[in-house]
Amino acid sequence: MSDSPLHQRAQRFLSALRHCQVLGMQVQHAGPAGLTLRLPYSQQIIGNPDTGVIHGGAITTLMDTTCGISTICVLEDFEICPTLDLRIDYMHPAEPHKDVFGFAECYRVTPHVIFTRGYAYQDDPEQPIAHVVGAFMRMGKVAPVQRPRESKA
Repeated sequence: MSDSPLHQRAQRFLSALRHCQVLGMQVQHAGPAGLTLRLPYSQQIIGNPDTGVIHGGAITTLMDTTCGISTICVLEDFEICPTLDLRIDYMHPAEPHKDVFGFAECYRVTPHVIFTRGYAYQDDPEQPIAHVVGAFMRMGKVAPVQRPRESKA
């Protein structure tokens, strides 16, 4: 793990997401080339109790979060960037009793949309569990609250 400013920003972002706290997600690495998060194996994320295989929803959460937080790696200032589109192609199930890592990078930044891609893996990034592509809407810095206009009736 690193203590770089990007790593600290990523950790602050991750710690604000309650569901990620419950799942125990952690920032492994954050830099200009992308972001890696770790999802620890736990009883909470098992999809099949007979085999111990991780539920696909946990992998989806990991990858949506990884892609979303990777936006901080390319933006000068924090912006709210909600998910517009997320596609995950599962290659094979995650092995039981092993942590899962998610890596994402931003490969195109426009004034309105940030495009990301990445993969989930366990032991070897060359053997991904899943590939992901995502699009995130740029909303700028936190928008000021707009008050409704009073009607002149």
